Amino acid sequence: MDIEEEIRSLQLDSSEDNNGVVNPEAAKPEQTEESDKMDVDLSSEAHKEPQPAAHVEQPKVKEISAPEDNEESEEVEGDMKRHLNVVFIGHVDAGKSTTGGQILFLSGQVDDRTIQKYEKEAKDKSRESWYMAYIMDTNEEERVKGKTVEVGRAHFETETTRFTILDAPGHKSYVPNMISGASQADIGVLVISARKGEFETGYERGGQTREHVQLAKTLGVSKLLVVVNKMDDPTVNWSKERYDEIESKMIPFLKASGYNVKKDVQFLPISGLVGLNMKTRVDKSLCSWWNGPCLFEVLDSIEVPFRDPKGPFRLPIIDKFKDMGTVVMGKVESGSVREGDSLLVMPNKAQVKVFAVYCDENKVKIAGPGENVRVRLSGIEEEDIISGFVLSSVAKPIPAVYEFVAQLQILELLDNAIFTAGYKAVLHIHSIVEECEIIELLQQIDPKTKKPMKKKVLFVKNGAVVVCRIQVNSMICIEKFSDFPQLGRFTLRTEGKTVAMGKVTDLNSASSS
Repeated sequence: MDIEEEIRSLQLDSSEDNNGVVNPEAAKPEQTEESDKMDVDLSSEAHKEPQPAAHVEQPKVKEISAPEDNEESEEVEGDMKRHLNVVFIGHVDAGKSTTGGQILFLSGQVDDRTIQKYEKEAKDKSRESWYMAYIMDTNEEERVKGKTVEVGRAHFETETTRFTILDAPGHKSYVPNMISGASQADIGVLVISARKGEFETGYERGGQTREHVQLAKTLGVSKLLVVVNKMDDPTVNWSKERYDEIESKMIPFLKASGYNVKKDVQFLPISGLVGLNMKTRVDKSLCSWWNGPCLFEVLDSIEVPFRDPKGPFRLPIIDKFKDMGTVVMGKVESGSVREGDSLLVMPNKAQVKVFAVYCDENKVKIAGPGENVRVRLSGIEEEDIISGFVLSSVAKPIPAVYEFVAQLQILELLDNAIFTAGYKAVLHIHSIVEECEIIELLQQIDPKTKKPMKKKVLFVKNGAVVVCRIQVNSMICIEKFSDFPQLGRFTLRTEGKTVAMGKVTDLNSASSS
């Protein structure tokens, strides 16, 4: 009996060791050696024992099953660095693409030869300072104009974290593209130009710095890094006065947009073009007053927002294409997806099967929440999918509605407009862009007490908070903000301008599936 107990305790120890191996951080060589020794001890113990084979078999079964488990988890969790999506936002020409390009260069994603090629290309176009931006702005139109149009995507890693960079366009004509970029992000890097006149243009009414901050907050970018770029510019020359002036102007505005400046916002000075204060701290001889961290340190220290890997699966589709089947792209907002899963494409309730899952170009067995993935599906044609459809679990599909109740914060209506029943706008919610109409204003909320006002409300003006019923032309997949914040917050835009932001408070159950 003693020997039997000994075997059991050894078995437990060795299985603990095996569990330890799953975690790549803990998989130290000593430990694996230790578990090997354990196995040797174990088999020798088993040989000593002259009892029925049943006891000998037990450890063997354990030995066989454990490596299988380990193999699978190695493929799944082989790179278990945490993952963050970072969107670069800010006014046109603030240096978003250049900063993104410099990050990729500093983290070793781009080699010197490529940089030299871009430098020559930029020189030929007499745009010497744009060469870093070419890393992010890949198409010809963007390079000629020097403006980002689409949302650029790239990946880089630091010691502890894998990042996906989303480089959003700053120009006001491309705000819808910026919205789709920000809706996939966990944290925002707001790039501000310190150059004389450029900060002011971006910050004034109608400047993209303001609109981007408001949109980022609405779209769920909870943490904001405000990088004051172009500090090396001759008009600035790493001046503390200029940096402080920008910070003091931005703080009240960030507070008004709903950010908790102490907890969720961090300011730091950089130069995106020459890469100062990015990977390593800026030299004291250049900037004696800055004692804070550099960009990579700040990005590494940001906490990853909690996401539920066991929740019902939700993946809003941003894009789709044909590649040995139908492939959809998007960010997993909740739950996990693995090869062989059966899912639903909502709202058209098409049953699909998952063929393969790709994360950052690599094929993986399973992808959890927060990952930007490409999923190959069978059972649906590419033309039957539109951006804004949601891949969701069969057991608990996402509701699809024509009408919903929402709480809206009116930001700035177009000249002389009043907000009333019959008001039409364009609704942006996760990856959906859909025309909508306000059918009825239900009640106005007092901004001070946050309680509904007694009097009946027929119309409201700028700054008001109102609960209203909204109707859309086509069926859309959304969730209540209280259940899924990512799929329940939205913006309303009219004629290229953000007029209101809001959250879904109730789904019209009569029209939900």
